[in-house]
Order: sequence, then structure tokens, then C-alpha cells
Amino acid sequence: MYVKICGLSEPEHVEAAVEAGADAIGFVLTRSPRRVTPERAAELAAPIPAHVLTVGVFRGETHEEVRAAALASGVRAVQLHGHHPHADFTALKDLGRPLVRAVDAAADLRCGAFDEDLLIVDAPRPGSGEPWNWAAVRGRPSGRWMLAGGLDPANVAEAAEAAGAWGVDVSSGVETAPGVKNSALIRAFLRAARGG
Repeated sequence: MYVKICGLSEPEHVEAAVEAGADAIGFVLTRSPRRVTPERAAELAAPIPAHVLTVGVFRGETHEEVRAAALASGVRAVQLHGHHPHADFTALKDLGRPLVRAVDAAADLRCGAFDEDLLIVDAPRPGSGEPWNWAAVRGRPSGRWMLAGGLDPANVAEAAEAAGAWGVDVSSGVETAPGVKNSALIRAFLRAARGG
């Protein structure tokens, strides 16, 4: 099970995620309680080993703004959340970094349909932390795709199985308050996602 821990802003939580075996770590570079500056993301990402994908998360910025922030932060991948046009992905291809498209279940759920490398299928209200009908997407997404939205250590295994997910992505489900991560919850999520 591929696991992405998103919205990290403190070194101890980055360290906990890496030590617990996260495949990807997301830094929010857009409007959010979890937002960090590109410079802060660069500091946080510096000690992360090369086998862990660092992802800059954007929502609604122009591709020029995304490019500038991605280069300043040094993230190894770029995630566009929401209804970004295909042209935004095409414009960022030359960065040479994996592209991640994050959408709700009403969107085109074929990974690669927008030339992205990874797909995230999120809740109808992204960032709400509310569970949703994960089983409703079973069999619809194709390729390398992660389930997101309302996941936490207690429900991630059940949700991933219900949806038939290749991977999972969590943010608020490993927090004690909006934007405040918890190392124990990060470790518990990774264990639960992988059946440990």
C-alpha cells in the first residue's frame, strides 16, 4: 500500500513519517491552515531521503505560480488539487517532476487522462476530514491512484479495501487540531494502512 502523509510543517513530523515508512510527504503551498512557504518546504524536505517523494500541493494557482514555487521549494513532485485544466499539467511537464492530479469522484478518474503520473480521489469536500462513500468509486479509477478524504488510523484499512485503492493519502486524519500533526497518529496510520 502506497502511503502519502500530507500537510506537514514541523521537522519532527517529517522525521516520524520517514521513519514509519511513508512513500510520499506533501507540503501545502497554497491557501490552507497547513500552508508553508516554499522556503520552509525546502528546509523540511532537505533531510528526506531520495526514495521518499516530496510533493508540493497547489490549488487554483496558475501554472507559472506553481512552477516558481516548485522550483523554490525543490519538491520532487507537483500536485494540482481541484479542477485544473489539462493545459496546466501540459505546461508543467517540462519540470521533469511527477505530476499528481487530485480530484473528487465526479471527475475523470483515469490516471494519466491529464498526463499526470499519480491520481488522488478525494472527498466531495476536500480537506473536511469527513468520511465519504469510498466504496462508490470501486472499479472506476484506473492506474496508480490514492484514496483520500476522511481517512484515519481506525478506518484506513477498511476504506482502502472498500475502494480497491492502490494507495492512500492522509492529512487531517493524523492531526490533533487543524494543521497540528501528531507523530503517534502518523505512525499508527502507516501501520494500519499496511495491515501492521
